[in-house]
Formats: sequence, structure tokens, C-alpha cells
Amino acid sequence: MNKTSAALKALRLLLPAALIFALASPLFARGARAGGSTGALVVGATANPHAILLNLVKPDLAAQGIDLRVIEFADYVVPNTALISGDLDANFFQHIPYLESNSEWSAALANAFGVHVEPFGLYSGKIKSISELKDGSTIAIPNDPSNGGRALLLLQANGLITLKSGAGITATPLDIDSNPKNLRFRELEAAQLPRALADVDAATINGNYALEAGLNPTRDSLIIEGAQSPYVNIVVVRKGFENDPRIQALKTALRSQKVKDYITANYSDGSVVAIF
Repeated sequence: MNKTSAALKALRLLLPAALIFALASPLFARGARAGGSTGALVVGATANPHAILLNLVKPDLAAQGIDLRVIEFADYVVPNTALISGDLDANFFQHIPYLESNSEWSAALANAFGVHVEPFGLYSGKIKSISELKDGSTIAIPNDPSNGGRALLLLQANGLITLKSGAGITATPLDIDSNPKNLRFRELEAAQLPRALADVDAATINGNYALEAGLNPTRDSLIIEGAQSPYVNIVVVRKGFENDPRIQALKTALRSQKVKDYITANYSDGSVVAIF
């Protein structure tokens, strides 16, 4: 083998490694920022209202030298995975029962502060009142433990079912004790529920997904949680970072009069309720 051939062979061996490093380096850099002491603050969020509220306060944080970077997610799992792995500094999309529904999440992550409630409702494209639900009607509910239990508790509060004693916030259809209308339940990923309305008699839908689907929670829901719901949406961080100065600055910004006024003006239908 001559020197030219040897050099070409070495180059071929090095190229894949270089390519892998080039592809991975943006993720590595993002992970290095997360939880660090730089001015950047990388927050994952679902679109409406979480990312909207975060983008609203970006100028306020920028004035303090904090570069707020909002990464939008379309599901409820990846934001926690990305936070644990260090690709995010915080996320803003979930409530405490959802965080506590997974032991890995609850072991690694912590509630930094609460911001608002998105009342959870039952919607239908086929009926106008729960009194119209027929025997054997199918209701779609979220398939994650906390939101599935939340859906069943909402149905119980409105007299459609009765749950076994002690079933609590992680109740499943197996915990139903009384079901006078013989309702059937279809468990789906929360993000899929608005699209399932055409295929079921009714669906329980989280407030943010209802908004994204063009549904007005107050006007369009058959039944809805009250403003005193315990399912407050929270900003979540890795444990130990609750008092990070950037997180405290974010808390002040998101719980400001500016944000409260924005919520009042833009969610006057009651689909988002500030808790501060």
C-alpha cells in the first residue's frame, strides 16, 4: 500500500466519526447549556398557552440578560425525557399529578412553581348535552394515568359513573363501580383526542389540546372542571435547580400582572385561569 492509498484509507475511517460528531455537537452544546450558569434558559413547552406565555415574557427576561429559548413539543412525554437528559433547563406543560405518575420523572424532577389551570372538559361532535348519551355510548379518555383518572373523576362528578372507594386521581376504567349507561371507554394519547371526536360519542380533552383544535372550553364542552381544579400547570426543573436565579426570574415574569392581564384578555372564555 503506497502513502496515497494509506492516506485515503485513513480519511475514509475518520469521515464517519467526524460526521457523527458534527451531527451530535448541536445536541451536546444544548445539553451543556441546560442547567449551566450561562445567560441562556432553554424551556420546553406545548404550544397553547404555554409557549405563548413564555414568548410573552422573553423581552422581560432579555432585559435581565437572560436569553429565553422556547422549544415547542407536541406530546407529553418527550419534554420530561429531554429535561432529565439535560437538553432543557425547564419545561412548562404539565400538572403535578402527571409529573408524579411516573417514578423516573418524580425522582429526577421537581415542581418549581405553578402558573395557571386549564379546565378539563368533555366534548362531542354528536350530542349537545350529557343527557343525550345513549346506553353503550363510547367516550374517549387520555391513556396516561393522571389524565385518565382526571377524566373519570370529571365523569363521576357529573353523575355518569361511580368509582370504587379510594380509586383517586390515577383511576382507570377498571376502577368503575357503577356505570348506569354502560359507557364504553377508548383510551388514547391525549394529543389524539380532538381528532377522535368523529369516531366516538364524546371525548375528554385537556384544555391546551382543545384550544389547538379550535374548541372553546366554556362554549363547546358538555361538562367542564371548575376554576378550583387541583391540576395546576407548573414549571418543572431538575431537582436542585428550583432556586436557580434564571428559574426565579422566570417565576417572577410568568406570575406578573402582565401575564395575568394577558390571560384575562385572551382567555376570557375561562379556558385558562391564572392562579396568582
